[in-house]
Amino acid sequence: MNCRQNPVESGGRLCGRCWEQIISLCTPDYCRRCGRDASPYAIADGVCAGCRNEDILFDAIARAGVYAEALKEAILAFKHGQTELDLVLAGLIDSALRAGPFLAEVELFVPVPLHWLRRLYRGYNHSLVLAKRLKHPSAKISTDLVRIRYTKPQPGMLTPAARVRNVKDAFAVRYRHPFEGRKVCLVDDVKTTGATLNECAKTLKEAGASKVFALVLAIAGQNKA
Repeated sequence: MNCRQNPVESGGRLCGRCWEQIISLCTPDYCRRCGRDASPYAIADGVCAGCRNEDILFDAIARAGVYAEALKEAILAFKHGQTELDLVLAGLIDSALRAGPFLAEVELFVPVPLHWLRRLYRGYNHSLVLAKRLKHPSAKISTDLVRIRYTKPQPGMLTPAARVRNVKDAFAVRYRHPFEGRKVCLVDDVKTTGATLNECAKTLKEAGASKVFALVLAIAGQNKA
């Protein structure tokens, strides 16, 4: 973090101003289908106006907050080497899981995979780091969802359609995977259009998963389809 403020509580890794910003971005009023900000009064039959006509392949989503200001900076720093932020961010995503609609159903956590070349370059999969910090009485982590095609970074895709094309058929499951009949929770840092989560959910359901949930640190693109 580059705010130049004195760090305070929160593991000594975030200053008071950053922490206040993050807390303000982590509001409980969001659509459990798409993750976007939504008043409870604007949701009908579990769907907000923003996603009513969207094709969403995962069954529900839980999120910590909105991808902006200090939360955005912390996520970007975490993805680019500042792994000491894992405790702070894992605390946020674990709280989102506990407040979400599917905690008791989850049998497996599945971190959204990186292609092996990108993982080699970065040195770690940030989604796996977060998944390992989640506190659940029984659910295990499976890394049997893999990325089989190197794709361009999704932030570089300018339209939702381009994002869908970019990740189409990019994932597969390993032989003798554990997903048949299981309720699976994908773990990732940010959802924007949901193209990556949708493609992962499709692959997992084709492999026999009975339900696929999504758990993310932040929702970006509040006004995007």
